[in-house]
Amino acid sequence: MRLGVYLGWHVHPWEDLLALVLRAEAEGYDAAWVDGDATLHPGRETLDGWTVTTALLARTRRIAIGSLRIVHHWSAARLAQVAATAERITPGRLRFLVSIGDRTIDARFGLPELPASERIRWLDETLDAARALWRGETVTRAGRYVRLSGASLCPTPPGGRIEIAVAAKGARLLGVVARHADVWDVNLPPVAPRVEAAAGALAAACARLGRDPGTIERSMLLFTRLAGSPAPDPFVAEFRRLNPWFRFLSDPEVAGSVVVGPPGHCLGRIAEVCRELRIARPVIDLSGLPAGEAAGVIAALSPEK
Repeated sequence: MRLGVYLGWHVHPWEDLLALVLRAEAEGYDAAWVDGDATLHPGRETLDGWTVTTALLARTRRIAIGSLRIVHHWSAARLAQVAATAERITPGRLRFLVSIGDRTIDARFGLPELPASERIRWLDETLDAARALWRGETVTRAGRYVRLSGASLCPTPPGGRIEIAVAAKGARLLGVVARHADVWDVNLPPVAPRVEAAAGALAAACARLGRDPGTIERSMLLFTRLAGSPAPDPFVAEFRRLNPWFRFLSDPEVAGSVVVGPPGHCLGRIAEVCRELRIARPVIDLSGLPAGEAAGVIAALSPEK
């Protein structure tokens, strides 16, 4: 099991975040994920996700590092270039994850406010251009959002590609997964009927393209808390506070999706989710936890044990 850890919600100063990622590396985790593109979290230190990602790549030796790139924060060629540069410096250790975002607060930084359908189109155009640039092509595009005139990159990544993960749950965005992604970051908790419905939409999109959906790996965040009892109810409110984008879930759905209990129970539940939902890359979600508690979970669920 390729277990990762997510340390999100801008709760850790840089020094604590670095210590936690180094601990995860020592404990044998496959990847560490940190906060991605964000403009502002009022009242909290909001570190730039890309800067933190590259700094962590430089300070670690083995563990992969990932954070979410939001399409309207970047131009296509710049995004392709920074990813190719990271691949040149730390080969194989960047986890390139992209999606469309949904925070209206981004407008405070002068970023465009667009409906989801337009951000999906922007992402589709961006990934098409990035793939071509990584292949070493000279790229000209006249799309609605990506306009390039003879753009090219040097260096390009080995083999002319970088693995792309796309976070998605809706049918339109799953179409982008089908066209461009190596990894589907399942933007849902492990609620089987909802994941199965999304997987069906992805399979339909793949069928239209003649692609086998089985060639797309799945990753998923699993909200995880250690406790003396596996009873999930005490953690439902915390899940809702930290995951407001899942407000459409019922309380029983949330209760059934959180991973709570002693270490052995949590590891068993993670393995069960992976089998049932074909999750190749589970990520324990420790967002919001103070550094001491997060370090305890990282150690207790260590892949090295």
